Amino acid sequence: MKQKVVIKLSVHDERARAKAMKTAVGVDGVNSASYRYQQDKNQTEVMGEGIDVVLLTTSLRKSLKYAEVVSVPVEEKKKEEKKEEEKEEKEEKKSEPAQLQYVMGCPQYVMAYPSYEEPPNICNIL
Repeated sequence: MKQKVVIKLSVHDERARAKAMKTAVGVDGVNSASYRYQQDKNQTEVMGEGIDVVLLTTSLRKSLKYAEVVSVPVEEKKKEEKKEEEKEEKEEKKSEPAQLQYVMGCPQYVMAYPSYEEPPNICNIL
């Protein structure tokens, strides 16, 4: 599934822009990166499959000192699957009687060591 991530950057010149593009394209899963410049919006649009957004932003922060995630794609399939799983779990819980589980803890062992006392010294000559 193709992802489209938009990241706001602090880019002031061409050199920083080229550095940002090189860093963004170097991350695994990124197919293309484009830079959109508007008055207050210095944004990079990154497209690819299986992009690790956290890795992308941390690498951009290391190279440019500022990067903020603006938008991340949300996968609707996962949400639907989670809802279906929750429904199935509720149905299973309703049909099965409640089961109690007892977990026995580890017993405590007390070790008694014999105490050894030296016999009193009978010889008084020292």
